[in-house]
Amino acid sequence: METILHLLPLTDRQKAAFQAAAPQAEHLFLPTQDRRGATDISQDWRERVTILLGFVPPADLKTFPRLKWVQSWNAGVDPYLVPGVLPDGVALTCAAGAYGPAVSEHMLAMLLALYKHLPGYRDLQRNHTWGSWAGLGSVRSLLGETVLVGGTGDISRHFARLCRALGAKTVWGLHRSNKPVKDFDQTFPLSEIDALLPQAHVVALALPHTADTAGLMDRRRLLLMKPDAVLLNAGRGSAVDCDALAQVLSEGHLLGAGMDVTSP
Repeated sequence: METILHLLPLTDRQKAAFQAAAPQAEHLFLPTQDRRGATDISQDWRERVTILLGFVPPADLKTFPRLKWVQSWNAGVDPYLVPGVLPDGVALTCAAGAYGPAVSEHMLAMLLALYKHLPGYRDLQRNHTWGSWAGLGSVRSLLGETVLVGGTGDISRHFARLCRALGAKTVWGLHRSNKPVKDFDQTFPLSEIDALLPQAHVVALALPHTADTAGLMDRRRLLLMKPDAVLLNAGRGSAVDCDALAQVLSEGHLLGAGMDVTSP
């Protein structure tokens, strides 16, 4: 018999659905909202569990001697892929495809906040300085603009569709080749990024962490972007040199940046 540990904040209906899907298994429920749930797992449970659903710190996997399968609640599972972390014979699956709408909408919210000066208007509202709005400058629109998206996965495709719905003229994707991908006008290998950056009004990254993407947006590439462009990052923080970004922004290059992830 399999013993499944659900480290997820489930409703009673969701618990019943899991139990109905695997009626012969023992189901253990420990709802967690963050990454500290593993500290509350009893030793007895650790010795019985064969399937984990949710998040367990990679270093803790060795405390589950009967483990067969880890289903991460993250789309990216880089920490589990470090040699020696995942016990031999244990299957690893991720939540790729689960976050497309949520993360892409967050990316769009960051972009529109910058385009429409929403943080500035919020501050004016709080300070009751109604007459100072003109100092924020003109608002922007996606209508007719060019968007360059790093990555062509689920999040990137959702974001491409949102941009097109708001009138973006061209949406390009960057991935491993120039093979056509649905929702993009054209795709290019990541190696062509230098030629594309000066043409884009928005550069939005939803890239995994790889040797090719680490440090991708360094100072040189940030300065290749249009002076009034926006940079968004919702993939891995390692894709952007955050110190260089801070310097470039302080020098007045770029309209702004929306960072959902950073390094560190």
